[in-house]
Amino acid sequence: MNPPKFILSGGGTGGHIFPAVAIANALRDNWPNAEILFVGANGRMEMEKVPAAGYKIIGLNIRGIQRKFSLSNLTLPLTLFKALVKAGKIIDEFKPAVAIGVGGYASGALLFMATRKKIPTLIQEQNSYAGVTNKLLGKRVNKICVAYPGMEKFFPKSKLVLSGNPVRKDLINPIERAEALKFFGLSADKPSLLVVGGSLGARSVNESILAALPSLHAQGIQLIWQTGTPFKEKAEEALKTGNYDGLVTRAFIPEMQMAYAAADLVVSRAGALAVAEIALLGKAAILVPFPFASEDHQTSNARVLSEHGAAVLIADKDAATQLKTAILELMKDEKRRSELGNEAKKFGKPDATEVIVNEIKKLIER
Repeated sequence: MNPPKFILSGGGTGGHIFPAVAIANALRDNWPNAEILFVGANGRMEMEKVPAAGYKIIGLNIRGIQRKFSLSNLTLPLTLFKALVKAGKIIDEFKPAVAIGVGGYASGALLFMATRKKIPTLIQEQNSYAGVTNKLLGKRVNKICVAYPGMEKFFPKSKLVLSGNPVRKDLINPIERAEALKFFGLSADKPSLLVVGGSLGARSVNESILAALPSLHAQGIQLIWQTGTPFKEKAEEALKTGNYDGLVTRAFIPEMQMAYAAADLVVSRAGALAVAEIALLGKAAILVPFPFASEDHQTSNARVLSEHGAAVLIADKDAATQLKTAILELMKDEKRRSELGNEAKKFGKPDATEVIVNEIKKLIER
């Protein structure tokens, strides 16, 4: 039997791309000689991130409708038609055993054509509020892997599999807190706060942390702060001016396994990946959802945890007035942090990638 071929499609954000890469890596672990092709949208971040992960990607010229009036919306039907034609040609030439979608415009075109050509199909929905593309594909595809319970309000119940979200392998193996603190040059005798808002940072969170620096330092709280590139210089200047010690800033933290291990409390946006990582590791967290995410899915993600006592939810508009107080109170309350972490861990799915790959295997066998 020839090694199977797989097409993975989707992107636009890291929340789509990194789960897709994790699935591709797991497919390669199961079938070392498998051929894997990604299909993305030209001009989007997957066209850079996927090749960096070692996979070939083909781009479609596809985009979504502009919410504000734009003349480019008039050409959208023709753009979509051309993308569908190209997606169909890619499928005919590559002949995949299974097509896998993770959300995003390219995923919509590729998976639509795959279902027309009777290719077995699977989509993975990362958020607790399903994206438009996946909702449209739900009735057409064979299997739908989801990260949250209750997703039958978006998809046919018979197709659902509760898999969780794939996370980076390096997070699975725990690291000792002392080792992680040493990595960042921090003390093992003081509490540590991790603030992370994604690679571009989170303006409301960053501004709130900046204002809270004197209070955090006065309470002996150490800080690992992923500022994002736009806020990096401002944060570094504030640290120099205030002569703070025990505070580490990075525009981006590649070694997130170390950052999580060092943290007694995490402040984060509520993207699907961030929530999955926090749950997997059982970290006490304050979630500040990005309010302009599509369908406000970050608020939905955060609410699932907060309603079960697994995280503290602070709206973006309230960060300036509430975030500092919430941090200081939780840093003084080890019992409360432990309760949050224990409840969060109940939402962790360490075997998410394996569950998804098993469903792909079933599609091949079928």
